[in-house]
Parts: sequence; C-alpha cells; structure tokens
Amino acid sequence: MNEHGNEERVFEMGVVIPKRVIQEEDESCDCAHVLVKEFEKVGFEVERVIGIADEFIKLAAPLETLGRAAAELQIKKRTHIGMDLQFEVEEVEAFVKQPDGSVFSWCERFQCYCHLIYGMVNNSKSAKDLKFDGKEIKWEIGENLILKLESENIVKQVFPLHDEKKRKKLLKSWALHWWHFTNQPIDEIYSYYGAKIAIYFAFLGMYTRWLLFPAAFGLTLQLIDFGSLKLVMLPVFFVMVILWAIMFSQFWKRKNSALLARWPISYVDATDEGPKITDGKASSWQPPMELMKVLEYDRIKEKEAFQKSEWLGRFMRFRNDAIIIFSIICLQLPFELAYAHLYEIIGSDIIKFGLTAVYLFAIQYITKIGGRVSVKLIMKENNENTEKQADSLVYKVFGLYFMQTYIGIFYHALLHRNFSTLRRVLIQRLLLSEVLENLLENSLPYLKYSYKKYRVRHKKSEKGAAGEKIQFTSRVEKEYLKPRYSASIGEELEDGLFDDFLELALQFGMILMFACAFPPAFVFAAVNNIMEIRTDALKLLAILRRPVPRAAATVGAWLNIFQFLILMSICTNCALLAWLYDEEGKWKIEPGLAAILIMEHVLLLIKFGFSRFVPEEPAWVRANRAKRTTQAQDMCSKKLLRTISGVDKNFAEKKLK
Repeated sequence: MNEHGNEERVFEMGVVIPKRVIQEEDESCDCAHVLVKEFEKVGFEVERVIGIADEFIKLAAPLETLGRAAAELQIKKRTHIGMDLQFEVEEVEAFVKQPDGSVFSWCERFQCYCHLIYGMVNNSKSAKDLKFDGKEIKWEIGENLILKLESENIVKQVFPLHDEKKRKKLLKSWALHWWHFTNQPIDEIYSYYGAKIAIYFAFLGMYTRWLLFPAAFGLTLQLIDFGSLKLVMLPVFFVMVILWAIMFSQFWKRKNSALLARWPISYVDATDEGPKITDGKASSWQPPMELMKVLEYDRIKEKEAFQKSEWLGRFMRFRNDAIIIFSIICLQLPFELAYAHLYEIIGSDIIKFGLTAVYLFAIQYITKIGGRVSVKLIMKENNENTEKQADSLVYKVFGLYFMQTYIGIFYHALLHRNFSTLRRVLIQRLLLSEVLENLLENSLPYLKYSYKKYRVRHKKSEKGAAGEKIQFTSRVEKEYLKPRYSASIGEELEDGLFDDFLELALQFGMILMFACAFPPAFVFAAVNNIMEIRTDALKLLAILRRPVPRAAATVGAWLNIFQFLILMSICTNCALLAWLYDEEGKWKIEPGLAAILIMEHVLLLIKFGFSRFVPEEPAWVRANRAKRTTQAQDMCSKKLLRTISGVDKNFAEKKLK
C-alpha cells in the first residue's frame, strides 16, 4: 500500500538519465541497474520508462518508507491532542491526517523523498566500479551515489511528478470550473501543491471577492453624471476605498490564521540550523543553536556571542538595504524621470514608440542586474532560513519594480497635474500591460514546451529513418520537457510565486494610489483577477511541472508591501484631491483643502488603529488552541504522575524487602 492508503501506486518523483547506446553485459556494473537496485534497497517502488531521448526512473514510496525517512529527519507532526510530536511509524494513528486522508503533506513527502534519494551512499568495504555507455566511474566508500552521478552528467535531473488522478480532478473542479468565479477547492490545492501555493490562491480569491464592492462604486461614479456633486463624491469614494483596503488586509490575517488552524501543518523547514555556506565557504559566525552547543557551560561568553550574532546580522541587513536604496535613488530614479520627461515633451508618436521600446529593453536589463546583486547581498546576510532570505529578496527587488511602474505615473500626476494623460496611462497599464502579461506568462511556457518537443523529435529523426513519425507515449517524458515554475528573477531563492504576487502588488498599488483619478480601475482589476484565478490554475496543472513545495504558510513580505501601498495611497489620493480643488495652484488653506488634510490624518490614524479593533486571529482558533493545550497538559500531567507513582511504589517495595 502507498502513503495514501490505496492499492494503486502513485509515482511522485522522477529521475532522468540519458538513453544509452551501449548496453553493458554485466548488470552489476551498469549505472542504471545499480541505481534501480539502490532505490529498491531504500524502499522505493520503481518503474523504468524508456523515452525518445532519455530514460526515466519513476519512484513511489509506501507509507513504511516515508515513515522511516520522517523518523530519521525527526519531523514533528500534529497529534490528536494538539501537540506537535516527533513522528514514529509505530504510532501512526496518533497523528492527524491531511485533508485528503494521507498521513504526510506534500511538503513532508517531498522532503522525505529528497532525504532518501540523496542519502544513498556506498556502505560496502570497497569502492565499486560502475559503467555507463562505455564510461567508467568509481563509486568510492561513503560517497553519495546521486551526487556522484550528477557530477558525471549521468543523472540529468530529479524532479517531482504530477499525480494524474488528482491533477485531472483539480482540472475539472478548479481550472475549468468557470461558473464559480472566485470559489476554489483550497483544501485540495493545499493537499496537492502545499501550503504556500494554496495560501496564494486563497489570497487571490479573497482579494478578488473584495474588489467587487469598490468596482461597483467606481463604475457608478463613471456612468452617472453627478455634476457639481462629483467633487463631493470623489472624497467619499476615496475614504471608502481606503477603509476597504485597511479592512481587507486585517481580515486576510484572520483568514490566514483560520487556514493554518484547519490544516495540520508541521513546519519542517521552520529552522535552518547549522553553518551557512556562502560562495563555497562557511560563514565566519555561527547561528544561535550552534552557539548554545559550543558555549553551553560559559554563560558570559554565550551572551556575548548571541549579542554579536544578533547585531552583526542586523547591521549586514541594514547595509544591504542601504546599498539597494541608494542604487535605486542614484541610478534608476534619474533614468525613469528622464524617460517620463521625454515622453511628455515628444510630439511624434513614432519617436514615442521607439523610446518606449528602448526603455522596456533597458529596464529588463537593469532589473536582472539588480536581482543578481540582491541575491549576492542576501547570501551574506544572517537570515534564519530560506523563507527569510526570500522575504529579503522580495523587499529589495520590489523597490526596482516600484520605481519602474509608478515613477512615470507620479510624474504625470504630481508634477504636471495632467489628469487626462494620467487616466490614459492608467488605462494603458491596466488593459494592455495586464492582458499582455497574462498572455506571456501562459503562452511562453507552452511555446518553450513545444520547442523542446520539436528539438527532441528533430534529433531523433536525424538519427532514425527520414519521415518517421515520432510520438511521445510516456507521461513522465512530457512532464520532464515542461518548464519549471520559476521566478523571473532570483531563482536561487524564489519560485514562480514571486511573479504572481508581484503582479497583484503592482495592480493593487495602481488602482489604490490613483483611485480618485480613475475610479473604474477597480472594475478592470476585478475582471482581470477572475481570469487570473483560472489561468494560473491551468498554468500549474497543464503547462508547468509540479512545483517543488514550500513550507511557508503565509504571504510573507508581500503583506507588508500591501500595507505600505495603503499608506502611499492615502498620501497620493489626498494630493490628487487637493489639486482638483485648487486648479489654479494658489495653495490657499480653504475649507476644502483643510478638510482634505484632516481626512488624511484621520485615515492614517484609522490605518494604525484598526488592528486593535479587529483581532488578527478568530476567537474559535484561539479557543481550539487553548483547548488542545489544556488537553496536552492534562495528559502529560497524568502520565508524569503515573510514572512517579510507579517509581515510588517500586522504591517502597524494595525498602520493605
């Protein structure tokens, strides 16, 4: 039986090796044969598939195999009494199952697979001679088999496979289910893709539902002519939109905590201890847990080492942030302002088109350089784990995109007060940019996939008979040729969620910061996001490989970015309203302008005070956690008392004897 409790085997990992030309007579020396035998020895169920250009080894793990790996990794899982305890195979019934009925989540299973795959070493008393396609390899004592074969380019890749049964089910109930605009099977998404991707789609669905209210309000302002009352309706719209954004961010925190309470998440990657490696060298200082082990008996040195580690890490992060900020201000800001100014003064549409083409090419190059610099700086920071590194990258790179996206709009809005140009730019960004981005993010992976299939067929046809029709018959080979779910920048630390969250954040800032200039922008955003839910689902299920799971269960740094955009929107919309009321630019403190200034301060006060009014965690979540904690304490207390009583009884019996 596999981990899901079914008789049917579910292959979740694939190993790719080149298709051999020379078949070895002695199978005991053949690399592929040895690899399969080692996989079977570990406990995997193995199936070999011969593809057109490569050979594939599919791996499935029974519950016993995964349980043994989980015990070796000391993975802690939630029990029925609410405590997170280290997993033991013999006590499997004591642990809470996943929403799909499996014992382990996809993130836990993937970690167990990697531990088993990359844990195969030569435990024999002598080195082994292996052969592959006429090439001889020596497998030394204690050497890792997969790493050795990867270094020899024999193992080309290890990657997760789609579960066809679940994938087809999600296609019907999620990607192709258009009638329920924002409803999604979040529990099934979590079971199949892990917490991070499920949280993204839960966030996208809630954000889209909440957009319907400002979209209806903005469309009403656009369609109905309020005449002289328009200058009254715009401030009302602005206040309602800001209150909407503040409530959305706070209620999202509540929903996030409710999802975490519903899913039995164990933070397998919550801590990333041990010496950090930077450019092939260990870092010069150690993380706190290592310091505790080394300096366990010297309290004074332990305290000094902790303080040094803490403040050195903070200083390094501050230094890196300062480098990025000054680079943006000194290098990118003049470039963006120069483009915005030239676009404003140039009269020829042809020259404007050429200027825009040069600008788009240049910013792509600038962003790539900025991303590489950011990754190198982050690798030298004292971050607790990979997700903290990813958050640091998000903050740094978002500054680049923020400047690229909004500086031209700020230029038209704040310096020239050209509201007609501002509305035209917003329409272009919301319609053309988002439509083109959606087309590119879904069509480019498909084109890459089609091109890879063409190359494989072309190479095969050159070697074989001319005119022979070549068909891909194995699902695993098709999955291998599909593109990965990767980020456009900083792939070492981020995956495709970076681009998906970035698109939402830039859209959120655009519709919110210039709400008074173009109220119907919320309609475009709502329609786009309804499409985005299904297209992103289709992209993940049909166009891309199954992503590597991430253990993080929140939106991370992106929530702080959304909070920052809300603060910016209060300032920018107040400035827009001030210029609408003071078209002559005399800046007299008249009742209308004074009211706008008061409104700005009140909204800022509401922004910071609303979190005290609406708790981040629902009452039922707090009650359930308290109940589980109480149950755990009661059971531990009873067990401890029974143990003490037993010891005392034995001691009394010995004393009487």
